[in-house]
Parts: sequence; structure tokens; C-alpha cells
Amino acid sequence: MLNHINYKPELWAEMWRKQVNLNCIPYYMFVARDTGAKEFFDVPLVDCWNTFRKAYQMVSGVCRTVRGPSMSTTPGKIQVLGVSEIHGEKVFVLRFLQGRNPDWVARPFFAKFDPKASWLNMLQPAFGEDKFFFEDELEALFHEDCRCSEAENFE
Repeated sequence: MLNHINYKPELWAEMWRKQVNLNCIPYYMFVARDTGAKEFFDVPLVDCWNTFRKAYQMVSGVCRTVRGPSMSTTPGKIQVLGVSEIHGEKVFVLRFLQGRNPDWVARPFFAKFDPKASWLNMLQPAFGEDKFFFEDELEALFHEDCRCSEAENFE
């Protein structure tokens, strides 16, 4: 998902249809990584999710193999499932599509809603939690490998 290039749902729906017609399976809608010219291409996660949702609604079931919006982060591939309100708190609902620990896969977790957030490291855990469920284990994994700085920013 790149601002100024492919942020419109109609473009995604058309691309997925063309991919299916060419016998290609639409798989991921990735969020722009937090590197390089991200500021120019940046799209907030809530807008990525809205674009994904609208595009998904425009296509038939054979195009709905795509997962998104997703981020390739240090802990793993994380999908934004949506925005919800739970006990009066507006939250992002997230899940791991792949994780450094296979037990993290398909496990939903929640982040405080932030309309400006465009990457995992911009999100805070919901419901008064200090950390996301995976942070301690991720830190331990990187300490074992002596790559502590990578885990700190969820790159």
C-alpha cells in the first residue's frame, strides 16, 4: 500500500481480479515498510484497513485469498484485522500470520487505536497492558542471538 500510487480500493480490486484471471493467487496486501521514503508513501493503518476492506467487498470469493493489510515486522507478519470497540476502548485487532514463535500464529491481540499509526512500533498495547504478549519472548530471542537493538523497535 503506497500513498500516491495504489491507495484506492478500486485499484486493488482490479489487480486481484487480473491476478486471478492470470492464474495467480492474490496473497498479501503489504503496508509500506518503515524505511527510506516512508513518509511520502505512508498510509495510516486505519486507512490501509479501510482500503483493504472496500477492495475485498468488490471482488468475488476466488479473489479473497488475499490477506491484509499486513506488516513484515521483526516479530513476524502481522495482519490488521480491523478496528473495534471493546469495553469502551477503541482498538486495532491484530494477528500474526507468521511469527518468530509458531505459537504466536493466528493469535489475536489488541493495540490502542491511533489514527496516525502506520507501523507496529507506533502502536501501544490496549487495555492498560505494558507490553504486547510477544515482547518478552522476542527480547529473549534477540538477547540469545546478541541482536538486542532489532527487537526494541519492531522493525
